[in-house]
Amino acid sequence: MKNKLVMLLLAGVTLTTSCNKFLEEDPKSNLSLEYYYQNAGQAEGTINSLYRRGAQQRISFASSAYIGPTASVSTMLTGYFTNSYEGQERICLFSRELTRQNNTNLISGTMNTIWDDSYKAINIANAGLKYIPNINMADAAKNRLIGEAKFFRAFNYFYLVKTFGAIPLPTTPNETLKDDLYLERTPAAKVYELIEADLKEAVEVLPAAKFAQNGHRITKYVAAMTLANVYLQQGKFADAATAAKIVVNSGHSMTVNTDLGMSSAYNRLRTTDDLDEVIYAQEYDANISSGSWWPTYAFNSSAVSVFDKYSIFERVFGPTKQFLNVYDTKDLRIQPNQFFHWKYTNPINGKVWESTDAGIWYYFDEQALLTTGKATKDWNFYRYPEALLIAAEAIAKSGSVTAEAAGYLAQVKARANTEGKTVAQFTSDLQGLSVDLFVKECWIERLREFPLEFKMWDDIVRTKMFPVISTTDAGKIDFVPLIGAKNASGAVFKESDLLWPISPDEIQRNNKLTQNEGYK
Repeated sequence: MKNKLVMLLLAGVTLTTSCNKFLEEDPKSNLSLEYYYQNAGQAEGTINSLYRRGAQQRISFASSAYIGPTASVSTMLTGYFTNSYEGQERICLFSRELTRQNNTNLISGTMNTIWDDSYKAINIANAGLKYIPNINMADAAKNRLIGEAKFFRAFNYFYLVKTFGAIPLPTTPNETLKDDLYLERTPAAKVYELIEADLKEAVEVLPAAKFAQNGHRITKYVAAMTLANVYLQQGKFADAATAAKIVVNSGHSMTVNTDLGMSSAYNRLRTTDDLDEVIYAQEYDANISSGSWWPTYAFNSSAVSVFDKYSIFERVFGPTKQFLNVYDTKDLRIQPNQFFHWKYTNPINGKVWESTDAGIWYYFDEQALLTTGKATKDWNFYRYPEALLIAAEAIAKSGSVTAEAAGYLAQVKARANTEGKTVAQFTSDLQGLSVDLFVKECWIERLREFPLEFKMWDDIVRTKMFPVISTTDAGKIDFVPLIGAKNASGAVFKESDLLWPISPDEIQRNNKLTQNEGYK
């Protein structure tokens, strides 16, 4: 990995604008560090390269027709989602059956991708943080770029520490082959200290604007949302509430239901970019950078006879029937053509796709499937409901079930209600709950609101509680201690299931690294 890290520091990018949407990259790989970082354009180019690199790609990019983004695989540990192609994509099978410990070498490719891509981004961010302060440029622009660099370093470290636990923590760039690239693992608590410090500085210096209105650049509210997530993951509830309320009070808002059908909030989120609900997204465009295989994940393999723009369809992230019981029957999100669907008629050729297993309507991109063959819908990393739910849970956990906390949770519940129950009515009902029951309502609402955005496993790890969804009663969910619980595939959770293994290849390169407990 030495050569990779050094060469990445020699790749500059030039900022240009295309349709006021994308930060286009123009690599200048023939430059050396002696001539690099000399002016504002080179500083801007360094940071622009981080927008489409590292952890963000592991979460948002559908590079394969047979397996979803790397972040999707962790949800397989629950047994509530499956990959129809797990015979080939064995990491999904080993995850669902909780047998990764005996198959470490077989999943090392995925671990290499997470590790290498995240550390490449961190190395570039470290270089920017070292050199940008010395460039002669306007202070406002300099401070913004430093804030963005700190955000991306923190975002990548957050993904790594959640995945592997203790990790090496370089804070300066590896610029030559003489640099010591091989560091020991730093305790997770220390990694979190750096993440928090970076994000707090980013909150202070970045613009107080919405992502879409800031030229799709990182803002104060993107950093605050990530900081709230970081605090929540550690159980720092008072801090999480404070950070989340920065976003709650930012001018972002929930997308409303125009109707409960194709103009619902969930369908608008599916089809429309840059809504006020979106705090941070990965942009995709047909001509610059498409989302690749996302549209095909909306169906199973039989859809190959219904469409002609894609040659492969697989249910790579398919909800089980048991998982769908997380919703009561009146929840809008479980109605056909909201989050999920079971039947589709191609309007061009009249061919019908139908399945007893739910496809994911939220991933459906009609233009891509019918005409262009290119996915263009942006991927939303953070949405406003998550800020509301973090604030609600954190306020309750750090004090009591206040009207404020109840009101935040009520907004998310009311949007999904099909019987006309208002936010005020939900708020009144929720205020009567104990802290424990209220917090569980927050957990349940997170399961219902974000099942398709790869947040479930993080919640399970941080709470150490596993959601047991009834197989018979829609909407009934219990929570049991995670270790010793059975997942939805009948496998029993062990302490070693909480972390992924470090790639054996990386351990061979760096003899200072040790493997996570339980992995061969």
